[in-house]
Amino acid sequence: MAPVYTPLIPSQPAFASANVPFSERYRDVYHAVQGPIAQADYVFLQGNGLPERWRGRERFTVCETGFGLGFNFLALWQAWRADQDRPARLHVVSVEAHPFSREHMAALLAGKLEGDLRVMADTLIAQWPPLLPGLHRIDLEGGALTLTLAFGYALDVVPQLTAHVDAFFLDGFSPDRNPDMWSPPLIKALARLAAPGATAATWSSAGDVRRALAEAGFTVRKHPGFGYKRVMTVATYAPRYVPRHASTPPPVFRERHAVVVGAGIAGANVAHALALRGWRVTVVAPEAGGGATPAGADCSDSAEADSANAANAANAASADEVVNVGHLAAALTPLVARDDNARARLTRAGALRALARWAPWIDGDVVARTGTLQLAKSAGKEADLQATVDALGFPSDWVRAVTAQEASSIAGTSIPRGGLYFPDGLRVRPQALCERLLAHPGITRVTARVESLRQLDIRPEAGTQSADAPPPAGSQVWQALDANGAVLAVAESIIIANSTGAPQLLHRASSAPRPPARFYDQLAVAGQITTLPAKNSEWGPPPRCIVAGEGYVLPPVDDQCVTGSTYVYDVATARATLEGTDANLARATHLLPSIAPVTRDLKGLGGWAGWRAVIPGRLPVVGEWPGAPGVWLATGYASRGLTWSALAGDVIAAALDGEPLMLERELLHLIGWR
Repeated sequence: MAPVYTPLIPSQPAFASANVPFSERYRDVYHAVQGPIAQADYVFLQGNGLPERWRGRERFTVCETGFGLGFNFLALWQAWRADQDRPARLHVVSVEAHPFSREHMAALLAGKLEGDLRVMADTLIAQWPPLLPGLHRIDLEGGALTLTLAFGYALDVVPQLTAHVDAFFLDGFSPDRNPDMWSPPLIKALARLAAPGATAATWSSAGDVRRALAEAGFTVRKHPGFGYKRVMTVATYAPRYVPRHASTPPPVFRERHAVVVGAGIAGANVAHALALRGWRVTVVAPEAGGGATPAGADCSDSAEADSANAANAANAASADEVVNVGHLAAALTPLVARDDNARARLTRAGALRALARWAPWIDGDVVARTGTLQLAKSAGKEADLQATVDALGFPSDWVRAVTAQEASSIAGTSIPRGGLYFPDGLRVRPQALCERLLAHPGITRVTARVESLRQLDIRPEAGTQSADAPPPAGSQVWQALDANGAVLAVAESIIIANSTGAPQLLHRASSAPRPPARFYDQLAVAGQITTLPAKNSEWGPPPRCIVAGEGYVLPPVDDQCVTGSTYVYDVATARATLEGTDANLARATHLLPSIAPVTRDLKGLGGWAGWRAVIPGRLPVVGEWPGAPGVWLATGYASRGLTWSALAGDVIAAALDGEPLMLERELLHLIGWR
C-alpha cells in the first residue's frame, strides 16, 4: 500500500519571554535564553569534540535533528571557517518537520546575529529552498560546505537518508513535547548512518533518551549542562556488532579522476558536477552532428543520433521533409500528482537541482525562467487541478492553479482554459547549456567514439600491501577504447552517458556482468519538433511563458517558437517530416487556437528530429553497475533530459565524492539497477 501523503506544515513566528523564538505547535522554545550561538557551541560542538575531531580529515559529516532557525548550523559553519586545520569538505544533513519560510527566517534572525554570523545567515537565507517536502541541497563556500535539508517528519525522512555521519546534533523539542523526535525507532534509524566512532550530543538528559541511544549501540555518559540545564548527554557509537545495514564508508581513490562517455546533456551535467567538486574529468565523445541534440534534449553521441543528424542535414533530398533548423530550445517543468507519487517527487527534485546548478546562466540567453502554464485537458478538468494543488499544500511560488483569464494574462496571449502555473519553469537552449557546462577548467575533451570498455587490475607494488589484505577501492581501472582498440582514456571511474549508445557499449565491456533486463529493454525512439515564426501576425503575439499540456509551445528563441514533439517507434532514421509537423501543430493548436492559420503552409515551417533513449516506466537509469565497480550509468532520460540531468549528475558525483546524497533511498532505488 502506498503511503498516505502528508502536506508539509510550515512553522509560524511566535515568541516567548525574553524575545526567544517559540513554537506554538510544541509549546517549547527554539533555544536557551542564554543565547543560541553559545548553546550551540557548548552543547553540540564541544559535546561532539569539535573542532578537534575533524582536524586532519578530508571530509566530515554532521547530522542534525531539528534545524529550526539554523543557529547550530551557523555556529558550526563559523567554527569550521575559523579553523585553519579544518577538513576540506564539511557536510551537514538536517531534518525539519516544520520549516520557516524564507521571509520568516529573515525576520526571526534579524537583530539576533552580528558580524560574520549575520553575513552567513544572509547567505543561507538567499538560498533557502521553497517549502516542499523532500531533500534540498544548499552549496556554500564554493561547494566545500554543503547543507542537505530534509523537510518532513523525522521518522519518515531519516530512514530515507544516505550518509556516513561523524557527529549527531540531537536538538528536537523537549521529549515530553515531541516524543517522536527521541523515540527508539528514530535513534536506531540515525545509528544506521553512524560512522565507526561517531559521536552524539544533546541538551536533553531524559532517561528514555539515554536508554534509546544505548540500545542503538552508543556508549552514553552524562556531562555538565548549559545554562539552567544541570546535565546534558554525550555519546559515542560503539556497537557490539556491526548492523547489517550499516552506513557505507566513502570510497577511496588513487586519483580523483573520472571518464565520462558522452558530451550531451547527460554527460555534460555529470562532468560539471564532478569538476565542481575538484575532480579531473575527461569527456570522450565524437563531434556533434548537424542537429546536436535529440528531441529529449539528450545531446547523444550515439551512432543513431549521428545518423539522424546526417539525415537532417540532407533533408532537401526528400519532398516530405522540412528545413532543419537545429534543436533551438526545450522546456523543463516538474510534474505534480495529488498523492505526490515517486515520479512527481523525482521531477521536483530534478527541477530544484537544475535551478541550483544552472543558476549562473538563468535569465540569460541559455536558460530563461519563463514559467510554465500546464493547461487542463479540458475546461471541465480545471477543478481537478485546483483540488490537486489544494491537497498538496505547495507554496504558490512553486505552483498555483489559474483560470483561463489569469493564464492569458501570464502568457500575454489568449489561452483557452485554465490549469497550473509553475513560475520556475525553464526554457533552455540545450546545446548552449552543454557548452557552458563543459567549459569548466577541470574538464578535458577527447573527440572520439568509445566502442568498448576494458577493465584492468592494478596490483600494489611489492611490500606495500599484505597478501591477505582486501584490495582498496580503485584496485581496477577502466579503459575506454576506440574501434581499433586504442586507449582513449583511463580512470578508476567511468560514467556511461551516451544515451541510445549505452546498451551496445556495455555489451562490449570486458569482465562485466550482463545488465538487468530493464536496461536492455531501452528503446531508441525518434521525435520531432517544429518551429513557428514568432512575428507572424496571422497567429497573434507569441506566449511569454511555456504553454504545455498535450505537447508544448515555447516562448521565442531567435524569433522562432518551438512546438513539439512526436514519438515515432520502429523507424531506422529520425526525420523531420510534414507528417510530424502536422501532428505537432495539431497539439499546439489545442493549446493556442490562434496558431490554426499557420497550418495552411506546413512547408514553410522549420523542424528538427532526433532520438530519445526510452526505458519502460519512463524513469532513467542512474547508478553504479552492480558487479562492475567503477562503471556508472546516466541514461534513459526519454523526453525529460533536462529534468533528470542535473540531478543525476549530482547524485553520481556526490556518491563518488563521499557526500550525503540529495535524493531519498526509495527514489534512488527506482532509478537504480533493478
